Amino acid sequence: MAKKKKEIHILLNKERQELARRYEKEKRLLGLGSSLWSLILGLTFYSSGLSSWLSNSALRNSLAGTFFLYVFSFLALFFFCTFPLNFYSSYIHEHKWNFSNQTVKSWLWEQAKSFFVSLIILIVLLGLLLSIMAKFAQLWWLIAGLSMALISVLFATITPVLILPIFNKYTPIQNKELIDALGKILSRGGLRSSGFFKEDMSRQTKKENAFLAGLGKTRRVILADNLMENMTIPEIESIIAHEVGHFKHRHIWKTIALGTIEELAVFYIIDLAMKALFPQFLFSVRSNLTLFPVFAILLGGVSGFLFGPFRKVISRHFEKQADFYALKNIEDKKAFTTALAGLADRNLSNAYPDWWVKILYYSHPPIGERLQRVENI
Repeated sequence: MAKKKKEIHILLNKERQELARRYEKEKRLLGLGSSLWSLILGLTFYSSGLSSWLSNSALRNSLAGTFFLYVFSFLALFFFCTFPLNFYSSYIHEHKWNFSNQTVKSWLWEQAKSFFVSLIILIVLLGLLLSIMAKFAQLWWLIAGLSMALISVLFATITPVLILPIFNKYTPIQNKELIDALGKILSRGGLRSSGFFKEDMSRQTKKENAFLAGLGKTRRVILADNLMENMTIPEIESIIAHEVGHFKHRHIWKTIALGTIEELAVFYIIDLAMKALFPQFLFSVRSNLTLFPVFAILLGGVSGFLFGPFRKVISRHFEKQADFYALKNIEDKKAFTTALAGLADRNLSNAYPDWWVKILYYSHPPIGERLQRVENI
């Protein structure tokens, strides 16, 4: 018996949604391929002896020099070995679907910036982790897990002012009507913003986005320029009202708290596994550095496969709460549905994924569910 096709919401375009299903499947397969290739690279980096050589032989008389050489070599190897797949996934494939606005030159420049930002972040995080392991060998998992909470707050604070401007230009929005409307939405939620900014996202892609970034004095409203061109002011209001809902329900702090609990559990499991598999674990900084590829694989595996689905369940619940908040605090409820449907069709977001795809991949409720929920209120 043929499977009955799901009736889609009247605001969604059937042809665009059919394309969205194909686009999602291709992106999912590319993601799986990338994960598998990264796993192979990590195992090869360790089992070939390269990890041990960099940690113990390359610069024997300088631990700091060894550390920096190791991190640079590790990241550079991954960058160059994943380059072809990354180029296909983020450049050729995005051009195939008429999303990318980048030239090869601009794409390469973005990759170069990403490499050096990743290098700095990896140096900071791995350096901190190795220091904690050296000083608190028995309880490193506890200290490291708690440290991640502080790091999460730090990154949430500095991202809009230090990291995002590396990749995009942010200019103050000049539309007074839009600023006044968004200011009222924020004020209604008890929030203040350090500014309303337009992001030149169209320089990279035709996809659209809008979000609140930062904490405290660094909090700002950011709207992609292509979203501003395609949405009405009431639609933009509804999107930002949803983002305010996250702050009103303290989702950022709850996510950090839950993330800290997860990190503690993940690090504890890794501690048990590494001690059982590798007697040299925690013996010295160099031995821990040698084992880093295995550590990273376990970190990704335990965090992704064991805790990933649960994390997404919580995230979808938070998104539902933010939707309800938005609907209670905007005057034009219709604008919320047209905004969601427009984003789904223009960004090729699959509004009706298979149940298992939703469970494994979706941090937001599918837009079909969100539209239906509005109709039922």
